[in-house]
Amino acid sequence: MLKIEKLSKTYDSGTYALQDISLVVEPGEFVVVLGKSGSGKSTLLRCINRLVEPTSGKIFLDEKEITGASPSRLRELRKKIGMVFQQYNLVSRFSVQTNVLAGKLASISNSASLLNLFHEGDVIKSRQILNRLGLTGKELQRADKLSGGQQQRVGLARVLMQDPQLILADEPVSSLDPATSIQIMDLLAEFNKKDGVAVICNLHLPSLAKEYGSRIIVLSQGRIVYDGPPTQLSESKLSSFYNSQ
Repeated sequence: MLKIEKLSKTYDSGTYALQDISLVVEPGEFVVVLGKSGSGKSTLLRCINRLVEPTSGKIFLDEKEITGASPSRLRELRKKIGMVFQQYNLVSRFSVQTNVLAGKLASISNSASLLNLFHEGDVIKSRQILNRLGLTGKELQRADKLSGGQQQRVGLARVLMQDPQLILADEPVSSLDPATSIQIMDLLAEFNKKDGVAVICNLHLPSLAKEYGSRIIVLSQGRIVYDGPPTQLSESKLSSFYNSQ
């Protein structure tokens, strides 16, 4: 379970990115976060795994505090949190398999990671995951030689290597065409339903949010203005939230 208590983030410029955010995400939920650019969606996800340091507030995963955790403790907590990025965040010159195995970096020693030494079991697991995601035969190909949709699948495979409890997906389909977007969202939904992984996914399209989210959160100027089921978020209500920003 993820618990956020009175989370706020103010950047050095004085911009209030998040203001007094409190919420709980239960195991197995698929939460979609909607909001215009600048509403605080990306900052929220990056605060959860401390890629961005919150200004105030607390975040807990399974009752263990993420905020204020020491580097070694944070490393342990991040093993449980997978991150999917808008621009894939792959090492372009590395092979597909090496990028996928990067999902285990928090679980091996620094010296082993520098030498790219992974356990044979992890290598086998990476191939199984790539097969599951339709990337069989791509293991040794450079990541930058793949299409955008294939690169995002590699990003998803890297996340699955962690066996995460929670996946944070920051606009995972905004760079993809509609058909490929559906494929990626279907995979996230599969991880949620079959693997039991909780998902928090930032999206910019309300139609996708309503199709995939079991719960929708709308952010406006860093505050939660709606938190509930898709069925209760009407077009007029959503329009009023967006126009108020």
